[in-house]
Amino acid sequence: MSKLVLAYSGGLDTSYCAKYLSKEKGFEVHAVSVNTGGFSTEEIKSIEEKALQLGASSYTSIDAVQTFYEKVVKYLIFGNVLKNNTYPLSVSAERIVQAIEIVNHAKKIGAKYIAHGSTGAGNDQVRFDMIFQIIAPEIQIITPIRDNKLAREAEIAYLKENGVDYSWEKAKYSINKGLWGTSVGGEETLTSEKPLPDSAYPSQLKEKEPSAVKLTFEKGELVAIDGHKDNPVANIEKLEKMASPYAIGRDIHVGDTIIGIKGRVGFEAAAALLTIKAHHLLEKHTLTKWQQYQKEQLGNFYGMLLHEGNYLDAVMRNIEAFLTDTQKTVTGDVFVSLYPFQFRLNGISSSHDLMNATFGSYGEMNKGWTADEAKGFIKIQSNAGKIYNHVNKS
Repeated sequence: MSKLVLAYSGGLDTSYCAKYLSKEKGFEVHAVSVNTGGFSTEEIKSIEEKALQLGASSYTSIDAVQTFYEKVVKYLIFGNVLKNNTYPLSVSAERIVQAIEIVNHAKKIGAKYIAHGSTGAGNDQVRFDMIFQIIAPEIQIITPIRDNKLAREAEIAYLKENGVDYSWEKAKYSINKGLWGTSVGGEETLTSEKPLPDSAYPSQLKEKEPSAVKLTFEKGELVAIDGHKDNPVANIEKLEKMASPYAIGRDIHVGDTIIGIKGRVGFEAAAALLTIKAHHLLEKHTLTKWQQYQKEQLGNFYGMLLHEGNYLDAVMRNIEAFLTDTQKTVTGDVFVSLYPFQFRLNGISSSHDLMNATFGSYGEMNKGWTADEAKGFIKIQSNAGKIYNHVNKS
């Protein structure tokens, strides 16, 4: 029996793969799930029990939350990455780390095959296959759902025929939770005009009284909340618990998929949006004009390449080095107010604040130059425009 590593979530598609590949194809199936946030110990135990019942020879749960932060989330914060100015790449960012962990596990146990349950109509097939092919081109990729164009009903029927009669009733809304946010899909997101109802989101409005929170950054990383220091991952999780009762961070992202079609997905990412927006405000005070400009270009490019599955391209390491270097002075406190369905950035405090009163205040009396110096500066600045208009009078 040939060893095969299956990217296993416990859902219908991967459950079908586990049974089909072990029973029909004779593979020694090693099921692997990668936790990038959102899984409880009980849920992981339940996933393991199902995988073994379905015929898997082994089950492995890989805790990659810290890895996810260090390899991806940290740079999404440094780059203030919001795809189409909206989406913090909650799920697409996770898939990259999950794929890397799965292929590394396959190499570790000497598996010659890797399987996943992606269909032929989504982004994940591209992300998984590209990572697998780049890291381990010698390992063959098997995708039963995609290759056989299987409908949901056919998968359920096959499992029932083989004694697997779990409740596969399709939930009205598909929820995918991770450290950097939760995606929400439903019939409304298949249209262009319908919003998701409040009830579709996993976090409901519970807090109605406003509250204040202080977020402390050190070289771009979230190191404390309200003065209590902790590691960035713990702080992100803590901030999510504080903000989600206000139903903050909900939106619908509309974007171009890797395969060229438009798609909509709802999401809830209170901690991600709060962290990015607070970090961005701190940067406005502590970075130069041209640092901010270049960061915006490269941050967007980084997010696009990540979304498209190009995480392993060497240019990504180049951009990460640039983004890290820009964070040398991004240290200070950001003061935020939380309200139902929204938050407000009130201001910052930083020893690197470039709004230094020593040099004057915008619109007020200057302290660093004379009126004549200002006039001369403006005159020289206008030279290019004067010359153009003189030459092109017509």
